Amino acid sequence: NEISFPKKINFFEAKNCKKICDIDISRFNIENKRYTTLKRSLLIKFLLDKIPPEKVKNNVEVTGIEHGDKIKLSLSNNSTEEFDYIVVSDGIFSKTKSIILARDTSPKFFNSVALRGIIKNIDSNDISIYLGPNFHFVIYPVNQNNEFNFISIIRKKINNNEIFDQNIFENSVFLKSLCNEIYQKTSLNLENKLKNIKSFPVYVSEKFEDLNYKNIYFIGDALFTFPPSFAQGASQSIESGKEVFEEIQNKTDSFYEKRRLKVKKINWRSKLNHFAFHLSNPVLIFLRNLILKKLVYNKNFLDKYLGNIYRN
Repeated sequence: NEISFPKKINFFEAKNCKKICDIDISRFNIENKRYTTLKRSLLIKFLLDKIPPEKVKNNVEVTGIEHGDKIKLSLSNNSTEEFDYIVVSDGIFSKTKSIILARDTSPKFFNSVALRGIIKNIDSNDISIYLGPNFHFVIYPVNQNNEFNFISIIRKKINNNEIFDQNIFENSVFLKSLCNEIYQKTSLNLENKLKNIKSFPVYVSEKFEDLNYKNIYFIGDALFTFPPSFAQGASQSIESGKEVFEEIQNKTDSFYEKRRLKVKKINWRSKLNHFAFHLSNPVLIFLRNLILKKLVYNKNFLDKYLGNIYRN
């Protein structure tokens, strides 16, 4: 009961909750490989349980690197360690990446803010995406106990001082203003139903870095940060981790070339999705909905647009 296997993605107009169409994502499942949703904390626990506790060092950062027969890392606890391979996965603002590349590799602000919360007792076991002018929100099950994640992406311009002030995104007045912005633009009754509400700025990578470092692998957001769409960030983190394992195991040297091609494909789709989800012009919205209704029945399109992403 701790995980869920949604079978469809339902698209709605946020304003009136009128259903546009749905996509049968179960058709992309292969044997025991199914589209799965779960709590982030459960996934992290699952991954950490596979690592012996003595191998994990908490609250330690990389402060320097030397390349030789082995990779020598200087750490923030004044120790040094040598490794055959390094896998960098410390997120969007990867300090390790900046140290290795010897320059700032910070992503850019995407003129959007994410609002996240938990909601219960929704009458659906599938993923629901609500499209509105300059925003969209997604509700999806995280287990089989009627618990759902709520995530909204709201287009919003914020000045540089505010972007880097974490207190703003934790401020109750700011959180309430974001919630009210959603409540006023949808007929779905969400007021007083969202719990554990949090917000954060959305960042994206400007380009795929030239990463020709022997035995050093960047994965997840440390490699490339996508515009949020269809949870591709999490899936690509897991997929790239698997590819690193196979690369080391098979002693090949094609990881970055394969990643470059995949990232280019997914980034283009993510930007297109983000644009289409946030349309505000009534004529364009009508055309979008009409096109969506046609495309969800086009098997070849779905296989190329989604199948190539979720089938590795």
